[in-house]
Amino acid sequence: MKREDNLFEKIVEPENLRLAFWKARKAKDGKKEVIEFAKNLDKNLMNLRFELLHGTLELGDYHYFTIYDPKERKICAANFKERVLHHAIMNICHDNFEKFQICNSYASRLNKGTYAGLKKAAEYQEKYKWYLKLDIKKYFDTIDHKILKSQLCRRFKDKRLLSIFSQIIDSYKVESGTGVPIGNLTSQYFANHYLGYADHFVKEILNVPAYVRYMDDMILWSNDKSGLLRNGRDFESFLNDTLNLTLKLFCLNSVEKGLPFCGYNLFPHKILLGKNSKKRFKSKLQHFNLKLNNQEWNQKEYQSHVLPLFAFVQHADTFMLRKNQLKHIENG
Repeated sequence: MKREDNLFEKIVEPENLRLAFWKARKAKDGKKEVIEFAKNLDKNLMNLRFELLHGTLELGDYHYFTIYDPKERKICAANFKERVLHHAIMNICHDNFEKFQICNSYASRLNKGTYAGLKKAAEYQEKYKWYLKLDIKKYFDTIDHKILKSQLCRRFKDKRLLSIFSQIIDSYKVESGTGVPIGNLTSQYFANHYLGYADHFVKEILNVPAYVRYMDDMILWSNDKSGLLRNGRDFESFLNDTLNLTLKLFCLNSVEKGLPFCGYNLFPHKILLGKNSKKRFKSKLQHFNLKLNNQEWNQKEYQSHVLPLFAFVQHADTFMLRKNQLKHIENG
């Protein structure tokens, strides 16, 4: 495999930094730090370029907050200048990361995503008798910095780029030498790449016929129950020995019992909405309606939140649920 070189110069090109700014500001126009950065855009981009070229850029100015959707997650948001940097890097490095991914990895990738992963998983639910669902304990928190850096060195040759990668990785830790922050664009790429090695192990060494990964949720299918369990144990050993990751308890089950995946429950020839997803749908819709009725949102803002909500539930057998909720809206 030929490693990519001379990418740093492309990253610091003024045109690339300007494009990164426009991507970073998307949906954040009203934020104070975005407004301040945009006031002196040329100067701020020039300063970012200077700091990158001279190795004086300081990273790790994070803002932390917690979300509960559905489980508790600690989100780590970089300041706006760092977000511009992350976009500038991935504008140039995206293709290299993408080449390493297998087709059945669906999280945080262009032309993939939840619904594409759901469709493929539903296909396998109809084709095979058994599934094995694997989930990693505290995945983002336990990514090993040393292993991640070694992986990146195998794909990238540019020393200045690798130095920036190392700075970003070292700017955050949960315990000594582990963890990448949930919320950073670079973390999404790093986390996907880290488990890309596991994907290749499953497909090329274990030769599992059917496999889907959505970030750290991994499902294997087969008609051979005992063989599937053996593959799971071999996979667990690889994750532990090679990537220093620990799996939660195995979930080995018949496809007829249903597969919980991305907020849905998949059966052969039928997709139901998960119990928690149904609760969140009703709760969020009620919350959005309240904001509209209290004139906190206009119709455009309301639609921008409600349409994706309905799009999510429409991928499951939810006709009566949607009909009843729309009736509640009409009745005020």
